Amino acid sequence: MGAESAAKMTTLMLERVTADYGATRVLHDFSLAVNDGEFIALLGPSGCGKTTALKIIAGLLEPTSGDVRFDQQSIVNVAAEKRGAVMVFQKPLLFPYLTVAENVAFGLKMRRLPKNEIKKRVTEALSLVQLQGYETRSPSQLSGGQEQRIALARALVTEPKVLLLDEPFSALDESLRAEMRELVRALQQRLKITTVFVTHDQAEAAAMADRIALLLAGKLEQFGPPRDFYTAPATAKAAQFFGWKIVAGEVVGKSLVTAVGKFSMPNELSAGNYWLAFRPENLQILCPGEISENQIEARIQAVLDLGWRLRYRLTLQNNEELELEGLAHNADQKLVPGATINLSLPPGATRIFRRENNVQ
Repeated sequence: MGAESAAKMTTLMLERVTADYGATRVLHDFSLAVNDGEFIALLGPSGCGKTTALKIIAGLLEPTSGDVRFDQQSIVNVAAEKRGAVMVFQKPLLFPYLTVAENVAFGLKMRRLPKNEIKKRVTEALSLVQLQGYETRSPSQLSGGQEQRIALARALVTEPKVLLLDEPFSALDESLRAEMRELVRALQQRLKITTVFVTHDQAEAAAMADRIALLLAGKLEQFGPPRDFYTAPATAKAAQFFGWKIVAGEVVGKSLVTAVGKFSMPNELSAGNYWLAFRPENLQILCPGEISENQIEARIQAVLDLGWRLRYRLTLQNNEELELEGLAHNADQKLVPGATINLSLPPGATRIFRRENNVQ
C-alpha cells in the first residue's frame, strides 16, 4: 500500500438515481459527479436518503432507476464484491473471534492473495492508522476509536477504487471524532482515494470535504465548496440548513417588507413574495439614537457573560429567537433581559430567494 499504489484514481457518477422503499420514494432523480481523488461529503438530516445513496454505490441496494458509473463504466449490474468500492459503517463490525491482524486481512484472504503479500499489506495498513503492534489483540481489547481505526485499515488494505464512509465517527466522543477526522482526511489526501463521506454534521462536512452535496428529502439541494453554503447558498432551504435566518417578505416599492423590518435591496426586485435570508453573526447592535437603513428591533430574553464578550438571546418581532454576541465593554447601553434594542443588517449580508414553497 501507500501513495504510489493508489496512482490509478476513479471518477464516480450517479445519474438520475431513484430509490424506493415500498411505496415511499427515498431518492428522487439524484445525480452527482465526483472527480477522481475527490473527497465528497453527503450531508443532510436523518432520513434524507444519504445512506441509501451510499449503499447503492456499494452495491448493497439496487436503484429503482438510474445509473452508477465508475470511470464512465456502468456498475449497476456488477456484484458488490467486484466493484472495488468498500464501505465503513457507523459501527466497526469487526469479527470478535479474530485478531486485529486477521480482521484486517479478511478481505485479502477471500481474494486468495499469497501469505507474504497479505502480511505486508496488513502491516502497512495498521501503520497507516497508527496501530502498529496491535496485530495479536482481539477487538474486545480495543477502545471505540481503535475499533474504528481497524475498520478503516480493513477497508484501505484492499486498495479500493472508491471509499464509502457512513457516519463512522457518530459513536465516538468529540475529542476522538476530531482525531479521526484529521486521520481520515490525511489518509485520503495521501492515498488519493475517491471518497464519499456521509454525515449530518455541517461543521464536520465543511472541515473534511472538497465539496458538499446537501441532500434534503431525497433531492440534491446544492453541491459545491463548503464556503458557498455559508456565503452564497443556492436556495432558501440550503440557507436555512446552514444556519441562516429565513424571513418571509413582500416587495413594496423599492423595499422588501418583512415581519421583522423593512429592508432596502441592493438590486431592484420585481413584485412578488420573497424569502430574506441573513446570518445572525452579521447583525450589529446599534447605539441609542443611531439610525440604520436596514433596522431590526429585538427584545433581550437572556444575557450570558463570556468574559470579553456577551451572548444575547433575542426575540424578533415575528417571535423568532436568535443568538448574537457583542463586546462586553459597551457599558453605555442597558443591554439587560427585557430591554429592547435595535440591530443593523448590512444590505450586502443578505440573500434573497423568490418564495414559491414554504421552507420547513
